[in-house]
Amino acid sequence: MKAIVHGTAILPDPSDSAFICVPGRVIVYDENGIRDICEEDTFCEAALSGLRYEEVLDAGGRYIAPGFILAHIHGCDGADTMDATETAIGRMSRFLAGTGVTSFLPTTMTCPWGEIEAALENIRAFMEKQGDEEPCGAQVIGAHMEGPFISPVKKGSQDRRNILQADFERIAPFADILRVLTIAPEELPPKVRETFPQACREAGIRLSIGHTAADYQAAMQAVQHLGIRRFTHLYNAMMGFSHRMPGTVGAAFDTDAYTELIADNVHSHPMAQRLAYRMKGRERVILITDSLRACGLGDGPSELGGQKVYVKGERALLQDGTIAGSVATMDTCLRRFRENTQAPVEEIVQMASKNPACDLGLYAERGSIAVGKRADLTVFDADFHIADTIVGGTHVFHRKRGEER
Repeated sequence: MKAIVHGTAILPDPSDSAFICVPGRVIVYDENGIRDICEEDTFCEAALSGLRYEEVLDAGGRYIAPGFILAHIHGCDGADTMDATETAIGRMSRFLAGTGVTSFLPTTMTCPWGEIEAALENIRAFMEKQGDEEPCGAQVIGAHMEGPFISPVKKGSQDRRNILQADFERIAPFADILRVLTIAPEELPPKVRETFPQACREAGIRLSIGHTAADYQAAMQAVQHLGIRRFTHLYNAMMGFSHRMPGTVGAAFDTDAYTELIADNVHSHPMAQRLAYRMKGRERVILITDSLRACGLGDGPSELGGQKVYVKGERALLQDGTIAGSVATMDTCLRRFRENTQAPVEEIVQMASKNPACDLGLYAERGSIAVGKRADLTVFDADFHIADTIVGGTHVFHRKRGEER
């Protein structure tokens, strides 16, 4: 048995409808999951009575939270999903643990189809192998395919040459690992529109509206009639909002669909983050990074989907000036979202843990601290500086006080 003591736990309220901060709680866990959540007096009594703990982590007054679930990330620390190697995914996994992430969806780009297949095959192999080994970083829980079934008008940093028409037969071999697929619904031909969304639902693949030129009406129809309940990186690569043309953004606000948000102050202005928070509330925002391999490496040249990228400060740009993916980490995005919105820490944690878990259909096993769930935990201070991360009951990351990433 192991335990975390002397912290403020972020726990579900009695109705499991919201998270609350509860000081003085001890989290008892092992490799099989969360075993108990008790008061410190109870923990001390158990220890005095002879119950032995192989590891006791002192949170030092910090928050103890469920580990963050990152549903959209291309790369970090010099590695990218499209590298299609075990080394690349492993490097991402270890780096992400230092940002509080305990599980993630490596995300593919709109590249030549053979390269996407290779990346997905690699994700599957990595998932199979990690099941047999002790964790050393964040757990891969599936894949997010961003394209190639997108709009050439709103391709963003995706390569137009590799855009394809939606075809379920292409993705069927990967239904076991494919959890999210970003598409432009307006690009679905009539016959495909009748069958593709339903086939994805039956296979357990969640469709997400993104890289789309859909107007308000088309996006609303996709939600109401095609059953798409998700929007990829709100505001980016979609029709914006105006008072006469609400656009894709208006549809995201006018439905209860989940909405990804990159809170890096580059992809979304602080005011836009406040608006998303007010419109969608704590239950429908999913905080993501959408980071690329340059994340964590500082200024200089990099690459995304075979395209040159240049990083300066917090911006990553293609040669033509198009904003590419983010270079922000998960802890940084959470910190900035709090600065910009003044949202309570427990609500921000919900947007990074419970919400993605619910969206992915995984909340029964992860996404909150509850007895019987996976022991995926992270410890951080009031500014979201990560001190410790535990994945599947194994302590995979520790940062000493005063030590910078």
